[in-house]
Amino acid sequence: MPGELATATCRVCDGTVHEFLDLGRQPLSDAFREPDSDATEFFFRLAVGQCESCTMVQLTESVPREKMFHEEYPYHSSGSAVMREHFASTARRFLATELAVPDPFIVEMGCNDGVMLSTIQRAGVRHLGLEPSGRVAEVARAAGVRVRTAFFEDSTAAQVREAEGPAQVIFAANTMCHIPYPDSIFRGVDALLAPDGVFVFEDPYLGDLVAKTSFDQIYDEHFFLFSAHSVRAMAEHYGFELVDVERLPVHGGEIRYTLARAGRRTPSAAVAGLLAEEDARGLSGMATLRGFADSVMRVRDDLVELLRRLRTDGSRVVAYGATAKSATVTNFCDIGPELVSYVCDSTPAKQHRLTPGKHIPVRPPTAFRDPYPDYALLFAWNHADEIMANEQEFRRSGGRWISYVPNVRVL
Repeated sequence: MPGELATATCRVCDGTVHEFLDLGRQPLSDAFREPDSDATEFFFRLAVGQCESCTMVQLTESVPREKMFHEEYPYHSSGSAVMREHFASTARRFLATELAVPDPFIVEMGCNDGVMLSTIQRAGVRHLGLEPSGRVAEVARAAGVRVRTAFFEDSTAAQVREAEGPAQVIFAANTMCHIPYPDSIFRGVDALLAPDGVFVFEDPYLGDLVAKTSFDQIYDEHFFLFSAHSVRAMAEHYGFELVDVERLPVHGGEIRYTLARAGRRTPSAAVAGLLAEEDARGLSGMATLRGFADSVMRVRDDLVELLRRLRTDGSRVVAYGATAKSATVTNFCDIGPELVSYVCDSTPAKQHRLTPGKHIPVRPPTAFRDPYPDYALLFAWNHADEIMANEQEFRRSGGRWISYVPNVRVL
């Protein structure tokens, strides 16, 4: 990490952003390559900083959205049983609370394959998903979900309002953190949301990222890393108010934030509680964030040392889960096929391709069992329980898992 880090301008309040971590030259995290491709890969500098005014933690350089979210986007939200149940539960909660009104209407920005809205659709409630990635949008349509292939922004929201009327709920899951133009988003929310409606979004939580040293949550798609303090400041900047927060166990630790128009709802005790907890931890302090950066360097060094030692010992190491966040790990730590033979993943669109940047082959889970490796590096650590339950024979055969969150260890 260079001694003198750069500054940038905050995408929320135009304050000065002070960089505290540089993860180097990185590719697009979901740009899996065909083995015989000679196309030039896109790289950018992945660095993260904090605004000195609103405390928002954000990347200092953004990637054009069309490069990340497009026809070939491979991620499907319904790929995990845990996530399917999570989103079904989320939909049931909305149906029992915010949507328990005459002729309700809910809009989801970034609905992906419709995993949440499918429950809404089966309940007969008016809904619309906005999803810019055409292929996953088609999956949602095939399930009966109403989807418009478009980015959520002020102009799109105004069109939806004119055609459909106001929305009682605008929801986003693992989407708000992707969007480096919050001004347009909040203008759109303001145009579309009913007077007493709520804007609800859930995203990875900065507090969990720091506590677990889960630096792989930082990649091209995760432009913002939210905390209760920064979300409250962002909401107030655009005329809204943070009225509720809820901890979620998914994706390595998330917070569900509920925003309403200023003065329309009384904030819950959970908001004050989380703000106080962040103050006690010093989560908004640059000293804490620089300490996190030091921990990231230690994890990198320990992981590379372990993998090199296992290679020298003649052990066979593969990885499990060709996740978007694994691109950060492999490229920052310089982990290629010489250290990890392949990555197994259940997503057909990723199989028989190469990982971004380091070009590790991606194979289906059947390859993992034919034969089992000596060690498996768990890139999809946020799905560890589900994966290990499915791969119990690996342990029984003598195989061992490697984790790097919150530190490097052989399980």
